Amino acid sequence: MNGPDPTDRPLFREDYRPGIPHYPVRNPEIRSGGEYYFETGSGLRYQVMFAVKKNNSLEHILNFSVLNEEYEDEYSVTNRGEIYRVIATVVEIIRLYHMHHACAVSYEFSGEFKDNRENREASIRTLLYFRKAKEIIHPSWEVELKGNRVLVRQKKNQG
Repeated sequence: MNGPDPTDRPLFREDYRPGIPHYPVRNPEIRSGGEYYFETGSGLRYQVMFAVKKNNSLEHILNFSVLNEEYEDEYSVTNRGEIYRVIATVVEIIRLYHMHHACAVSYEFSGEFKDNRENREASIRTLLYFRKAKEIIHPSWEVELKGNRVLVRQKKNQG
């Protein structure tokens, strides 16, 4: 074998413990699938999806969105004190997904901009997830903010 087994590198720090409980997660029908769902205490339904990049199937893009059609602006509803449980739930979903995709070499996320804030380099949501990623990602991975994207990549030459 040419180097360490990538599955030996955990995604999250060994000492990471969520500070608050996550919402119940509905897993994909196929364990290695990429679509997860959850509902908040106020009834807001979320979909969290993973997709692989075209040029490398070990690089993943994370997308999550509110499914409730009555809300055009999800920021108005997620700012009701649920955002930290939403974050905890998304982190749990990433943990579950990574268990079935342990050879993944990167994850990418970008947050939507609030109305009238598109002139910022990074959205408030992207900055929030960047800060959280820096707190919880294992040292064998690197976290980078690139424009409005959070990139989490395995460090090279780990051994």
